[in-house]
Parts: sequence; structure tokens; C-alpha cells
Amino acid sequence: MHNLLSLKFIDTEQFQRLRELKQLGFTNMVYPGAVHSRFEHSLGVYWLASQCVEKLKTYQGLELGINRFDIQTVKLAGLLHDVGHGPFSHLFEREFLPQVISGSDWSHEQMSVDMVDYIVDEHHIDVDPQMIRRVKEMILASSEYAPPRSSSEKSFLYDIVANGRNGIDVDKFDYLLRDCRACGLGCNFEFRRLLETMRVLDDEICYRAKDYLTIHKMFVTRADLYRTVYTHPKVKAIELMVVDALVHANSYLGISSNIHNPSEYWKLDDTIIKTIETTPNQELKEARELILRIRRRKLYQFCNEYPVPKDMLDNYKKVTAQDIVCSQKSGGVTLKEEDVAICNVKIDLTRGKHNPLESIHFFKDYESDEKFTIPDDRISHLLPTSYQDMIVKVYAKKPELVEAISEAFENFQLKTYGIKAQAHSTPQKKRRYNPFI
Repeated sequence: MHNLLSLKFIDTEQFQRLRELKQLGFTNMVYPGAVHSRFEHSLGVYWLASQCVEKLKTYQGLELGINRFDIQTVKLAGLLHDVGHGPFSHLFEREFLPQVISGSDWSHEQMSVDMVDYIVDEHHIDVDPQMIRRVKEMILASSEYAPPRSSSEKSFLYDIVANGRNGIDVDKFDYLLRDCRACGLGCNFEFRRLLETMRVLDDEICYRAKDYLTIHKMFVTRADLYRTVYTHPKVKAIELMVVDALVHANSYLGISSNIHNPSEYWKLDDTIIKTIETTPNQELKEARELILRIRRRKLYQFCNEYPVPKDMLDNYKKVTAQDIVCSQKSGGVTLKEEDVAICNVKIDLTRGKHNPLESIHFFKDYESDEKFTIPDDRISHLLPTSYQDMIVKVYAKKPELVEAISEAFENFQLKTYGIKAQAHSTPQKKRRYNPFI
């Protein structure tokens, strides 16, 4: 019965759409193996959610009162948690929509919830309304828009798919392992160990104290993926170009026009790029040229980057193209804001500037019912004392402007921090543009 209900959702055009959404967007342009989709990720989270709740039922089922309704609810939440996701990984909601809709607060989690309702109605799926309500609450559990829960019982179930309490959830288990494997990277985080040894105390999933470093590895693996894969300089260059192309094409194609309408939104996927590329209309000329540049590897040129000094993070204000242009010294080529592209990249361990392990409770052994947190200094003095990086990346949209933008970027750092925060100068061969090379 459980599998039959899940298949009723899987075998819909709305869920099958996830096959057309690459999990990592354009990362495969740098890491060719990264072609996995939201579809397989969703199936993976479905399976891991099932494993997690089944293990809790096996070891603590009578004590916790876990029943078939709970198991199916958690499994459906895992299956459907990304059904409303936008194209190109998180680029759609974080980079594109804010440029075309002022003050946009659209989120893929909220659209996933709306899409669940639409699928149930459109395909006449016979499912308990209370189950669907709890599925939607679980999808939104880690979102800033999480609604009040319909029940205060069994709160630990809400931490399995999207954990707003401390960030340990099966969604991360799946994408960390899947992304590392697809990109050819090693992954020494062992999630199976956590699934086997976790335990619920006081309505919260807790972990053995000896697994502290295993959990720390999970957060570090995520941060490493952000630094080396998700925000790779070439990946970000391509994403900046795609955002510009989507912005140019939006008024003609209405890309953002149905973001609150599930009946039309589900038709939007990664193939919008092919639509732009092959539609001959004059209105899409600028967008087409940007896609053609990506195909021919004539990307925005990475000039340099720097990490914001640690003591400046609390009062950090996003760097803009205007900041760089205004830092240009007189003489030489005159820069314009449209010549410069900026990425303000935040990398953390899921809890901003705070240590995520401070929110996690541990237990000593299975004979003990006491849960507790573990301070860093009780584990190792080698663990980090800072849990967040803010990295500013600057790009030239035209290769002949690399030198001027690089110099303006250095001037901005000196003016803002009194030092050049970047690790090294922009290589001379990038500064000296030769159109014949």
C-alpha cells in the first residue's frame, strides 16, 4: 500500500519534470560527471527517509508509538521535498528572481508544498488529508516560512527530511554523497553509522557522543563542496551569464510569470535554455548571444577573489558592481557597472556564524537516558573557531577589461579594509588581453 501511494505521485508529469532539472545546474560544464537530476535525488531521499524511520521503529517503535501512518508520511515528505524546485539548482530563486521581481521571497520549499496540493487535486489521488498536511509541514520544517505544526506529538519525525533544529537530515545525506561521487571527489562522511546508532530522547533525535567527529565531517564535507564545486570560479562565471540571459529573455518568454501558479510552473525546467538558444526572435538576441558564448567557452573572465576579514563579517554589506566601478582611478578605460559581475558567496556549516554542533544533543550509551551538548574544547583544539566565510568574486564581462577591473577591485579592498585581502594578484597573462590568442 505504501509503495502504491508513492507511485501515484511519481507517475505524474509534475514529478517526472524533476528528470529535466540537473541537481547541480551548470556544474557539469566543469565537472562532466555532475549530470544527476532532482529526480534521482528525490528517490534517494525517499529511500533514506524510509530507512531512518524504519530503524527508529525497529529499535524504539513501542516507546515512540511509530505507526504505519507516520512511516508513510515521512517517506512521502522525502519523495516530494523538491517537487517545486526551480531550474539550474538554486540559481533560479537566489540569483534570477531577485533581479526581475523586487523583494522576491519566493522559495522552492513553498512551491513544493503548493505543487503537492496541485498534484493531489489534478490526479485525484486518494490520500488522507491529515497525512498531506503533515507532509507539507515536514517539507517546510527547515524553512523560514515553516508554519505552526498541526500536532506537537512526535516532533522528531519533522527532523528526518528537512531538519530545522540542527541541520542533520537525510536530504543532506543523499546530496553530499551523490554530489561527491558525481564530481569525482572523495567523501569520508559515513551517514550509515549515524542511521544505525541514532536514538530519540525527549522527542529529539540524538547521537552517540563518540559520533561527534562523524557529524563534524558531514558539515565540513558540505563546506568543501561549496568551496570547490558549487562556487568554482568557472561554475560561477557560467551561472552569472545564465542569469543575465534569463533576465534578458524574461520579458519575452515570461519566465517568472507563473512562479505562483503550479498548473503552469511545472512546465518550466532546464530546457528553457534550449528554447532561448533556438528561438530566432529579435527580442532574444542578447540572451542567445550569451548562451552561444557559454557553448564556445567565451566566459566572463574571473579577475580575483578575497575572503572578507573575520572581524568585518558582522557588519558585512554585499559588494556591488558600483562599488568596483567607483574604486577605479582616473586614466585609462572608463568602466561601467554593466562591465562588472560580482558574486558574494557565503559558505558556512549550515548555522551561519554559529557552530552547528552546539544545537545537537548526544548521549553516552544506550544505558543512559541523559542527553547533552559537547563543547568544542572537549573534543579537539584543532576544530575551527570560525564557522562562516564570505568570499567576494569579481568577473569582467569582456576579456579586454580584466586589467582595469582587477585594479579597481584591488583599490576597493585597500579603501574598505586598508589591505589587499586577496591571496595573490591577478596573473599578468589574464590582465594583458590579446584578441589573437
